[in-house]
Amino acid sequence: MNWTWFHKLGSPKWFYEISGRWLPWLGAAAVLLLVVGTVWGLAFAPQDYQQGNSFRIIYIHVPAAILAQSIYLMLAVAGVVGLVWKMKLADVALQQAAPLGAWMTVIALVTGAVWGKPTWGAWWVWDARLTSMLILLFLYFGVIALGNAITNRDSAAKACAVLAIVGVVNIPIIKYSVDWWNTLHQPATFKLTEKPAMPMEMWLPLLVMVIGFYCFLATVVLMRMRLEVLKRESRSSWVKAELRAQLEGRR
Repeated sequence: MNWTWFHKLGSPKWFYEISGRWLPWLGAAAVLLLVVGTVWGLAFAPQDYQQGNSFRIIYIHVPAAILAQSIYLMLAVAGVVGLVWKMKLADVALQQAAPLGAWMTVIALVTGAVWGKPTWGAWWVWDARLTSMLILLFLYFGVIALGNAITNRDSAAKACAVLAIVGVVNIPIIKYSVDWWNTLHQPATFKLTEKPAMPMEMWLPLLVMVIGFYCFLATVVLMRMRLEVLKRESRSSWVKAELRAQLEGRR
């Protein structure tokens, strides 16, 4: 197996060049999918026979919850790569993705509360799924705080990587909490390996929204990483050449 692509990931210059090619396509896909999914889900998907129109918050809540968990898995993978292969870009990815993961967790918790009020009669219950999602938010805060509190970049990278790897044990708890314990939270709504629990005309716009959220995530993370790479490599010759080329292109 050719692992050349993996070793290239350690090159900030290569990453900056290749990500610049991907960004326009990812950004366009994110806008298109999110617009289509939002209009489809809010305006054209049928009402739920039990929850009425209140179920439509699912088109924000479920993608946000999925991304909140996926981003933390990404942090753990980046942590392993950074600790084992000493790739600086892994730390860049970890640091720049963590705030997005925290925001997605907040969105999932807030929309879940709004959905839970008419469904359960309460904004918040100490349900296994909700509690484990709250712990996930605290884990994100911990990673962000460590990255900002430790002034030495290498030490900060190691500390954040360790916390991300240790905290990943919470992800299967979130995923399987509705199966392991008797909880108020409904079973998983979005499944690719099983037949959807909802009608296809409700599930398809949800699928579009999930893919759109992932494209949005990729776009924002790459943009944040590119800015951080320029900041960290500001003294290198290729960054100076890139900045000169951009300035000349604006004249």
